Amino acid sequence: MTQTAPTSTASPQAPRRPGRVHRAWFAAAVGFVTIIGAAGFASLPGLLIEPLHAEFDWSRGTIGFAVSVNLALYGLTAPFAAALMDRFGIRKVVAVALTVIAGGSLATVWMTASWQLVLFWGVLVGLGSGSMALAFAATVTNRWFTARRGLVTGILTAAGASGQLVFLPLLSWLVEHHGWRPASVTVSLTALAVVPFVWLLLRDHPADVGLAPYGGVYAPKPEPVPGAARRTVGVLLRATRTGPFWLLAGTFAICGATTNGLVRTHFVPASHDHGMPVTTAAGLLAVIGVFDVVGTIASGWFTDRFEARRLLAVYYALRGVSLLFLPMLLGPSVHPPMVFFIVFYGLDWVATVPPTIALCREHYGQDGAIVFGWVLASHQVGAALVAFLSGVARDAFGSYDLVWYAAGALCATAALMSMVIRRPGKARTPAAVGAP
Repeated sequence: MTQTAPTSTASPQAPRRPGRVHRAWFAAAVGFVTIIGAAGFASLPGLLIEPLHAEFDWSRGTIGFAVSVNLALYGLTAPFAAALMDRFGIRKVVAVALTVIAGGSLATVWMTASWQLVLFWGVLVGLGSGSMALAFAATVTNRWFTARRGLVTGILTAAGASGQLVFLPLLSWLVEHHGWRPASVTVSLTALAVVPFVWLLLRDHPADVGLAPYGGVYAPKPEPVPGAARRTVGVLLRATRTGPFWLLAGTFAICGATTNGLVRTHFVPASHDHGMPVTTAAGLLAVIGVFDVVGTIASGWFTDRFEARRLLAVYYALRGVSLLFLPMLLGPSVHPPMVFFIVFYGLDWVATVPPTIALCREHYGQDGAIVFGWVLASHQVGAALVAFLSGVARDAFGSYDLVWYAAGALCATAALMSMVIRRPGKARTPAAVGAP
């Protein structure tokens, strides 16, 4: 495919001097608030399992299947969303995604059969959420920043945790006192309210406002990249011929399995099995969100300064140890060892994201955001499998204990895989050059 020359029809011919605060930080702030506003969809699944089981008598495996469809589509949509943002712009893709999330969440209010839960929450919300979140964060970071990319990636990743902190206590209170339907409506309205914020305040590229990326040199805004689907698949085919891709995809699949698939989806019902009130368990998840913000931003700072693969190995090893101890800590009340677990696990929750994005960027150049989208797909496939299998295991054994132990073993495997990833300078391949 022939590369077209960049054009500056949408941007000034000469760059402007940035103000005292570079506009890139404003773009990061808009992205942060947008991800917070859309985070309600990630907070709700774990709160729906018991109410839907009680009202419709659906098995936890059936409900877990709908959540797994949501998580899988979240991941499989992400690489195409990154390419669509190159084709149509960030604003249009994110605005449409938020609207789809709002529609899918609102439609669940009128469902009467389990297939409708799969369609509305699994398919629609999954497609919408996959078109933004981490793919959105990676694209904003790559376009607006040359310096401080690790730090900004950590900040934007932490936005999801901040949204969890904001929404989990509110949604759990609504579910406990008014039922699950008002909670679904709240998620829908919040996602819809963010749409004008994105459309009016976010810009697709630094050249739109006549600036260079933060820490970089000015370049005119490139033409839209056609053939988004073809480009996305092509990047995948080139990346699959390299070893680092499979190691990153495998470790990130385990990351998704042990966070979104297991803890975010099943921690609340597992705690409830041990006599803990739902609101208390949801509050503990919110506290995880507090420390996740600290841990993820710190991880971004570390990623700018230390070798990313070693950071990943440490993060996965520590997570595995904490999960092995969790079955002994669950009980009807909150006690100091449980508080220690919540703090420790929260610091590690998505600390893996900044070094994973950095490795994708270092190994695959300008295709790094799309490659990360495919790595994120593996994250969500892992999350989807464990969300479903954990529900099946709970139905079969009456306990989540076996699931926690298996998750700890998976994390140990991910730590070993991280250390096998070669340094970028030793793994330059045709895929690493990045095709137009």
